[in-house]
Amino acid sequence: MKLKGLVWFLTVALIIISLWELSYTWVVRSYESDVREQATRLLKGQTAALPKDQKEALIEAKTQRILDSTKDKEIYPIFGTTYQKCKEAELNLGLDLQGGISVTMDVALDGLLKSLSNNPKDQPLLKAIQSAKGLRSTSEENFITLFSNEYIKQNGKGKLATLFAGAGKDVKVTDTDEEVTKKLRTTADGAITQTYKILQKRIDKFGVAQPNINLDENKGIIQVELAGIKDPERVRVFLQSSANLQFWETHRIDEIYEKVVAADKSLQNYLNGVADGDSTKANDSQLLAKNQAPLLSLMKPIGPQQDQKTGKVSYAPYFGAVPLQDTGALNAYLANPIVIAKLPANLKFMYGLEEKGSKVAGTVRTIPLYAIKTIPGSDKASLEGDAVTDASQQYDQMGKPSVNIKMNPAASRIWARMTTKNIGRSVAISLDDMVYSAPNVNGAIEGGDTEIAGSFTVEEATDLAGVLTSGKLDAPAKIVADQYVGPTLGAEAVRGGGIAFALSFLVIFILMLVYYNTGGWVANIALILNLLFTVGILASLGFTLTAAGIAGLVLTIGMAVDTNVIIFERIKDELAKGKSYQQAVTDGYSRSLAPVLDGHISSLLTAVILLYFGLGPVLGFATTQIIGLILSLFCGILVSRLVTDIYTNRNRHFKYSTSLSRNIFKNANYNFVKLRKYAYVVSAIVLGLGIAAFFNGFDLGVEFKGGRSYTVEFPNAVKNDDVRDDLKNAFGDYPIIKTVGDNKHLNITTSYKIEADSADQEVQTKLYDGLKKVLPANLTYDEFVKKHIQDRQTVKPSISDDLKRGAFKATIFALIAIFIYIFIRFKDWRYSLGTIFTLLHDVFVTLIVFSFFKNIVNFPLEIDQHFIAAILTVIGFSMNDTVIVFDRVREYSRDMRGASKETIVNKAINHTLSRTIMTSFTVFLTLLILFFFGGEVTRGFAFAMLIGVITGSYSSIFVGAPVLLDFAKDKPLGAAKAVEVKKKEKAPEL
Repeated sequence: MKLKGLVWFLTVALIIISLWELSYTWVVRSYESDVREQATRLLKGQTAALPKDQKEALIEAKTQRILDSTKDKEIYPIFGTTYQKCKEAELNLGLDLQGGISVTMDVALDGLLKSLSNNPKDQPLLKAIQSAKGLRSTSEENFITLFSNEYIKQNGKGKLATLFAGAGKDVKVTDTDEEVTKKLRTTADGAITQTYKILQKRIDKFGVAQPNINLDENKGIIQVELAGIKDPERVRVFLQSSANLQFWETHRIDEIYEKVVAADKSLQNYLNGVADGDSTKANDSQLLAKNQAPLLSLMKPIGPQQDQKTGKVSYAPYFGAVPLQDTGALNAYLANPIVIAKLPANLKFMYGLEEKGSKVAGTVRTIPLYAIKTIPGSDKASLEGDAVTDASQQYDQMGKPSVNIKMNPAASRIWARMTTKNIGRSVAISLDDMVYSAPNVNGAIEGGDTEIAGSFTVEEATDLAGVLTSGKLDAPAKIVADQYVGPTLGAEAVRGGGIAFALSFLVIFILMLVYYNTGGWVANIALILNLLFTVGILASLGFTLTAAGIAGLVLTIGMAVDTNVIIFERIKDELAKGKSYQQAVTDGYSRSLAPVLDGHISSLLTAVILLYFGLGPVLGFATTQIIGLILSLFCGILVSRLVTDIYTNRNRHFKYSTSLSRNIFKNANYNFVKLRKYAYVVSAIVLGLGIAAFFNGFDLGVEFKGGRSYTVEFPNAVKNDDVRDDLKNAFGDYPIIKTVGDNKHLNITTSYKIEADSADQEVQTKLYDGLKKVLPANLTYDEFVKKHIQDRQTVKPSISDDLKRGAFKATIFALIAIFIYIFIRFKDWRYSLGTIFTLLHDVFVTLIVFSFFKNIVNFPLEIDQHFIAAILTVIGFSMNDTVIVFDRVREYSRDMRGASKETIVNKAINHTLSRTIMTSFTVFLTLLILFFFGGEVTRGFAFAMLIGVITGSYSSIFVGAPVLLDFAKDKPLGAAKAVEVKKKEKAPEL
């Protein structure tokens, strides 16, 4: 073997590096375990009588405080590395393994365009923006270009400069449309980058260990993953806030009540004159059925209160308290032109934070409604908060959490005048159009130091201070997709993935020894090193291990030994020809190099495409697969040959068969070619069923169809029919309900108000209301969200369209890439065509099963990103089997010049049958284990792969080879020129 010294060096170096990188994980886990035991001992007296969940929460909080206080403590005894440094170097677990939240945020450039224009309410501007939004889901162009094209198309050329001159950055009235577009794009790029950097600052202040945040500048998409988070609502509010702090004067109820009554009367008359079924007749409340006092019945005004002792009259800081379920109807009424015409021009209604007490079970949840006084002729506040210089979490006079802010001198003077003017009245402090505080002014506030007090928790006050100090977003980012995984599901995923990994390793380890005798030890050594190097490299590169990543490791176990299977089967062939052991080993490794490389390169092509188009957890699978495939080449070929040479240099040799495997497929002589007409009939049926599958439809996952999906845990077994009607009453339409695992878990998917930006809490409230009959009595809304929602995923239609387009492109590009590679490799289009027919056959069979069996099997068969990952992996793997046959066909067409094409193809299939079956069998075993033990997250992926592996073995024999044969007609199976050259070549030596 050449380069033996280099292989030795790389192997030893990789072992040392991998063990070194993984040692940080071991040290951190050991230290954190000791700290948890310490926290448990310290709290022993306080937690003895507490319920289990409260006890765990206290211990966890105490553990975290100890860890935070000892972050600079040296915990690596040999090198003196601190806990914080070790924590940064450990192998990260993804949010699907430890719980947490993943969000996809879309930087909203429509608001930026409005702010840059001379007239934000210009109808042509708003129409072009709306058109650009509609095109965004089906176009690769950036939003600014789409807007410009639509504006020019609707209004003619040369008018963009007039719209943005002066207000837009550097835009001149003489600029061409192209110049304006370019300048707007520059401004938008700066806003996107600024949003990304500010979000980074916010996340740094959030206190999450090892967060992941990535920016796609062209699409304006920001991906954020925060593992270990247990309060997803807090994260959503924290990330989406634009930090638009504003200070307002307010209207007292006695000043505007008559105007509101007049507007209410006009609206009532309007509604009574409208035919039934009009969209303005919202059905959020039964009170609306009679159309009596439609505004006031929802606003629930709070009148003045008189002190019985002093006779002094006081006014509530807000106008009324609106039931949360009726906010949608009230918003529609307040936007009605009839209502707007009757209300004062400087009146703007704004909601406040939800009352804490309204979340108690059995109470109507309400939020306060404030009557805000705007600057006459605009919607602007008396004071904008972009002049805030500092903010910090403090405590007010009552010892409750608050936020203290400091202003610059100019803003301080405005604030002093504003508070002087409003002594004895309330002023409102809002953030992103939500009133956080409306204190009563007792005296002028000089110097700009102001306290924002409210019903804050310490975390909420800290978050608000962090948002304000990070800065205001010119282009806010809105969540268009998110997934929350509770810690319970994360723990189950770790346990299931661990069992699947251990069982797969054990089964393959034993199989190699049972089937390949002592040669199996070579494969097992290569397998162990492959897994060690893969995990070590993942840790060293800072990658996060996800459930999909564990699935990738499990699959790597099956695919890693395939390299050795191909080599060992070739060595057995060479020994059967009567060659010496040493020559058989040399020729076996050399002649196996081409098919091994072909199989790995094809799998790498599909994995790289998946990495490019994938999102979220699927990226972990693609990354693991790419690293595993590269290391499989190193370990399966070079390390295996090194081990073999070390052994043979001592005048010994490995055995490659046992009494059990010695005669399996030894004299295989099946006439596969004769059966190809029947195979074509089967393929025609597959084609027909594949087309029918598209008409029959698929069960699209929430990623591809959009919507909100919740996995809810119940104390007792629940049937779908037990909740279907109640949920229909809550959402207005039947949701999709599936049983997950046991009957105590249901997955509920709804598209209710999926387009609305701030409807998450409303949807969860309706979910809570619809499930009350099967939930514990007196369970509050907060307890339901924290304890019973195990997993939650939201995907807006815009992002689901983008994902579907990416999935389609990934599949097409994978087929094209493989076609081109096979054409380059074999220099014959017929080999490429046979390969493509094989791959399409495999994809169609998988689609058929997922379409026609979706309502038959007792587990979800969803078309989602995991399914696309499975399809691409099947394409790469199936090509591996096909190429092994094709490579032998080309070899025999060179060696058997007088034989018929049928004889050559038949012999090639029969002589590669053992490796075709064994390579498929090893992967099949690992996938079967993953299917049964890997958990719900990867079950659909494993099932799709199982189908693909089975049909891949069939199609490589009955589809790929027959297509190659029949398209050859009178031509040889290999290019004549290439054949002659190859005939004179000696196989490369390893």
